[in-house]
Amino acid sequence: MKTIDRGDDHCIRRKKETEKTGTTHKPSCKCGRVCVPPHLGHFPPISQFTKPYPPRRRVNPLPSRPARPISRRTTTNATAAAPASAMAAASRGLLTRLRHLSITGPRLPPCRFFSADPLVSLSDDDDAGGGGEGGGGGRIIEARPGVMGPESRRTGVIGVKCGMSAMWDKWGAKVPITVLWVDDNVVCQVKTAEKEGFYALQLGAGQKKEKHLTKPEVGHFRSQGIPLKRKLKEFPVTEDALLPVGTAISVRHFVPGQFVDVIGITKGKGFAGGMKRHGFSGMPASHGASLSHRSIGSTGQRDAPGRVFKNRKMPGRMGGVQRTVKNVWVYQIDPARNLLYLKGQVPGPQGSFLFVKDSIYKKPDRALLPFPTYFSQEGEEEDSEPLVANLGDIDPFMVAD
Repeated sequence: MKTIDRGDDHCIRRKKETEKTGTTHKPSCKCGRVCVPPHLGHFPPISQFTKPYPPRRRVNPLPSRPARPISRRTTTNATAAAPASAMAAASRGLLTRLRHLSITGPRLPPCRFFSADPLVSLSDDDDAGGGGEGGGGGRIIEARPGVMGPESRRTGVIGVKCGMSAMWDKWGAKVPITVLWVDDNVVCQVKTAEKEGFYALQLGAGQKKEKHLTKPEVGHFRSQGIPLKRKLKEFPVTEDALLPVGTAISVRHFVPGQFVDVIGITKGKGFAGGMKRHGFSGMPASHGASLSHRSIGSTGQRDAPGRVFKNRKMPGRMGGVQRTVKNVWVYQIDPARNLLYLKGQVPGPQGSFLFVKDSIYKKPDRALLPFPTYFSQEGEEEDSEPLVANLGDIDPFMVAD
C-alpha cells in the first residue's frame, strides 16, 4: 500500500485541505493528522479506528435514512447485492399491486372447484363481518319460517351438561336420562359463500365478563352488536338455513322423539395402565407372577423384526379427547327452563359444553322439525309443561307377556 510521507510538507498540505473542507481528524501521529491511503480519499470522522479500513455501510438503506458513500473495499459486495435488491423491490411492488387489485377490484367466489355454474362477479359484497342486514355481508337474511328440503341442513345448539338422572315413562319403564341446559344460544356471526367460501352460523352460549376476555374477542362481539358470550361454536348449514345475527335459539329447536348427535370432550383419566385403558386381563393374580399382576405382557418378537410395531396397545394417557355419540334419542324438552333430556350417556364431565345437532344416520321427519329454527308466534302462550316423546298406544310389557 502506498502511503504519504509524514514530513512537514505533508502537514502543511493537510492543513490547507482542512481549512478548505472544514473537517477535522483525530491525531494519530506526530504530525497531528490521520494518514490514510491516497486512493480512499476523505471519509467522515469516527471516534476510534478498530480496523485498518472503515466499516461497511448498508447497500440498500431505508428511504427515510440518507445513503452513505460506500468505500471501494465494498464495491464488489454492493455490485453483487444490487440485482437481489432490485428483485426484492420488484416482488414487493407486484404484491402491492395484487393486494390493491384484490381489495378494490371485483370479488369472485373463492371456492368453485369443478362447478358448472357460471363465474359471476360480486361487486356489492361488503368486507365487514357484520355489514348489511342480518350480518351476511351484502346478503339480506330474514328471520322467518321456511320449508326444509331433502338436502337442507340446520344449525346445532350449545348445551351445558347438568348431569344424569332416571325417569319413568307412562308404561313404567325406567329411562336413563342426561340433562342438558341450552344456555342463551344466540347467532354471533353469519358466514356466506361470497365472503368466506362456505355457509355456516357461529353460535355463542352463556355470559362472560369483559375482563375475562381478550381484546380481539371483545372486539368481535362489539362489531356484531351482541352481548359477550362464554362459548363459541361454528355449525355448517345450507344456504336456506341461514339466520340473522342476534337470533335466539331455544330448546324448541329440537322435537321430542327425534335422534341427535352429541359432540363433547371425554373425561380426562390421566396416565392409565393397559388393563384400565384397553381392558387387558393382566397376568396371573397368584401363582406364576411376581410384581407383574397388572402388566400387559410381551409387546414384540425376537430378533426378527426386532422392534415393536406401531399402534401397539400400551399404557398411556386416557381420556380428554373429542368424541361423538350418534343417534341419541330426545326423550323430553322443557321450554320453561330450556332443558333438553336425552336418553343414555354423552361424553364429558358435569358442567362441560356439548354440541348437539340433528342426527346424520337416523334423519328426523322434515315435516316435524322447525326450519330453520323455532320462531314464537305473536299471541302464542309459552308452554310451561314439558313436552314428552310419543311412546305409542301399545304397552311393551303386555306385548312381551
